[in-house]
Amino acid sequence: MAKKKNSAKQLVQVNIDELKDFIKHIVNNNRYLQTTGKVPVTVNVEGDAGLGKTSAIMQVANELELNCVRLNLAEIEELGDLVGYPVRQFQLCKQGTTVSTSSAKVPVYENKVIQKQVLENGKIVMKSITESVQTGWKNEEVAIPQSDGECLWIDEQATTEYIKRGYEFTGEKRMSYCPPEWITGLSGGGFLILDDYTRADQRFIQACMTLIETQKYISWALPQDWHIILTTNPDNGDYLVTSMDEAQKTRFISVMLKFDVDVWARWAESTGIDGRCINFMLLHPELVTESINARSITIFYNCISSIPDFANNLPLIQMIGEGSVGSEFATLFTLFINNKLDKLISPKEILFSDDETKVMRDLRNCIGTGPDYRADIASILVTRVINQALIFAENNTVEQKTINRLITLTTKDDTLTDDLKYVLIKKILNTNKQKFQKLMVNPEVVKISVKQ
Repeated sequence: MAKKKNSAKQLVQVNIDELKDFIKHIVNNNRYLQTTGKVPVTVNVEGDAGLGKTSAIMQVANELELNCVRLNLAEIEELGDLVGYPVRQFQLCKQGTTVSTSSAKVPVYENKVIQKQVLENGKIVMKSITESVQTGWKNEEVAIPQSDGECLWIDEQATTEYIKRGYEFTGEKRMSYCPPEWITGLSGGGFLILDDYTRADQRFIQACMTLIETQKYISWALPQDWHIILTTNPDNGDYLVTSMDEAQKTRFISVMLKFDVDVWARWAESTGIDGRCINFMLLHPELVTESINARSITIFYNCISSIPDFANNLPLIQMIGEGSVGSEFATLFTLFINNKLDKLISPKEILFSDDETKVMRDLRNCIGTGPDYRADIASILVTRVINQALIFAENNTVEQKTINRLITLTTKDDTLTDDLKYVLIKKILNTNKQKFQKLMVNPEVVKISVKQ
């Protein structure tokens, strides 16, 4: 027996920021393809549960001002809810539509008496039977209604209304599919997110293959500037999914979404996740696994965010943690609290507090000096300062006192190492140079920013 060839390919891995940029490129490229008459490319975003695949796609749709329809294929029971329901249609033409004739070959039949064996009273006997037999072809003139924009295919239930308007039946009929409800009435472009694609029944996957390949289903089509995006979990034995063969996989382009703690920390900062929890996550990114994913971690953090003093509520926190993220994660979190690492100075205080002397003193106390220097804590605080500065700058004017504070952190104080100072300046300028351009007035900052 020939050995089965292993044709599995390694998917390129992206974080959420890279995924969003990739989808935006595909959208622009699909628009170009449609201008040349080609079918848009479908994207499959594969990744572990709870990484934010669907949320990231919906954010892109919002940023591009596109409609967004999300269909969870694992929850749909009727195929018609996905692709529409069958309907009988009749061709109607307006009264007065011109009719032309055309010569066509039609079959000629004659009745002939033939001898045929039949079963009669349990015996096989020969009998003379008359049958219609084709004996040839002849040319015949047939009437053909001219459309001239006046002939339409009308759903059966609407034919009465069109007859009132002066249309007549031509005798032609067909079975068609009406567009599904989720596409009806939407104008402009959009995303069709087929969520949990490989968790669906095989019937739905087969129907989706037609949509993916042609953006059509029998008698209806997705409007212009619509883009299909699938979300799937890895077929690695950890998820209850339907395996896809190569014929299915070659109909779309796939990427693998992976957890990135820096991207998560920026998202957490922007959505108001408790800063104490962000510090812990930046300290222990290795705790994010298939079983302890970003979604369950966020649930845990939201459940304890109303507790003002973690140290006085360790049993409660441990219990909530074991019920959401497991005992190992919860134990490490309580150890983090016992070491008072939840008491780190906040990034808002570092950037915006008026008492700069106190800020720098608190920063040194958190990070330490000499042999007690905590490089891990310094890295956490720098990451959070970067995220806080960029999030604030999105909707606010960056005042000179904030610029001065960043200059102090990077040029007038040795609490941070040179590489952390470089990271701080480069990430801020690379992301929003316009709002922080005053930093480049300082020659010491310029020198740090061009460090190789």
